[in-house]
Amino acid sequence: MSLERSALLHRGAVASLLLLIAYCIAWELWLAPLRPGGSWLVLKVVPLLFPLIGVLKRDVYTMQWSSMLILLYFMEGIVRATSDPDRSAMVAWGEVVLSCLFFVCVLAYLRPYKRAAKALAKQVIDKVSK
Repeated sequence: MSLERSALLHRGAVASLLLLIAYCIAWELWLAPLRPGGSWLVLKVVPLLFPLIGVLKRDVYTMQWSSMLILLYFMEGIVRATSDPDRSAMVAWGEVVLSCLFFVCVLAYLRPYKRAAKALAKQVIDKVSK
């Protein structure tokens, strides 16, 4: 993968994660909160803060586990998009889009690392079996 493509995928992952954090805060406080004036559900953004530094630093391990964490936000978005009232359902689709964008960017960013790890493992197995 070219460095330019890698940088673009990293920027996409960072941007989508930051946007998802801001979007979830806005959703639960102003856009379509469960209760007028906001709700404690805004705390759902706290788990998104844990991988933020690692994603910014391009830490492969953090990006791997955060790709699994983001699936919780995808699931919440799908559930609320199909079950919440009108405005909240529309906002939920935004969460689905941002979580999918993060997921795709991270997986595409990590693909060369996975290939390199498989090649290294194959080399080790070949050396051990000789």
